[in-house]
Amino acid sequence: MKPAPFAYHRPRSLAEALDMLADLGEEAKVLAGGQSLVPLMSMRLASPAHLVDLNQVPGLATVDVGAEGVRVGALARHSQVEHDTASYDALPLLRQALRQVAHPTIRNRGTTVGSLVHGDPAAEMPAVLMLLDGSVTLNDVNGTRDVAATAFFKGPMETDLRPGELAVGASFRRPPPGSGSAFVEVSRRHGDYAMCGVGALVTASEGALSAARVCLVGVGTRPVLLDLAPALGDGVVDDEASAALVDAAIDPETDIHATADYRRHLAHVLVRRALAEARTAAEARAA
Repeated sequence: MKPAPFAYHRPRSLAEALDMLADLGEEAKVLAGGQSLVPLMSMRLASPAHLVDLNQVPGLATVDVGAEGVRVGALARHSQVEHDTASYDALPLLRQALRQVAHPTIRNRGTTVGSLVHGDPAAEMPAVLMLLDGSVTLNDVNGTRDVAATAFFKGPMETDLRPGELAVGASFRRPPPGSGSAFVEVSRRHGDYAMCGVGALVTASEGALSAARVCLVGVGTRPVLLDLAPALGDGVVDDEASAALVDAAIDPETDIHATADYRRHLAHVLVRRALAEARTAAEARAA
């Protein structure tokens, strides 16, 4: 299929882009990488009257590492973030999750911030943003606001982005010292969206866990962030207690790819696997 007719705009500065979005309002969609938007337009599941292409706007293809964490600009490609050595050293979870995103060809074009704004409940990067207590920076002609990850994702393909706003970047916070992370998932074919995926972040000291969190994708209408502190005892996560917490938090659906029961089973298995890998990573970083 072909997209419905639309008007194409190519701003040359951030101020020009914001002016366009203010004028066009709900009729406009932003094009950065286009790896999610263009297929939706081709299938006419999205039919914006105006497309605002950011790719000529300078200063947005950035990956900055600081004391607080990593900040990713709106035009930074997945592959750019994935292969950035400084960001990996600061936050290994970024690369661990990005390697699960589609295929290298898609990652060469798709943008990390675009994935966050798209808000797919089976996507990896929203889970990473939530696990790392991140936020999204939104600009419009009136100013800037930062929205925490826990408030940004509202539902399937629905975020807190308002008409006229542009997501100019996302910030991922450094976890406490002694932390380790992992991201695991199961999909029908490599590169497909996960039937279930789990990111894990743990903090360990002298071989004992003091904190453990997971974020699950593909088992609800948005990423499911879960603190496993109630399941922690004697420095380990109790499998039965964590399974009960997971069961209470997720709400998987049956579709053509998997039944709800199978997704629930995957959630239990992948939480255990992700926690084990995260603990190993924490111990390796401490060595």
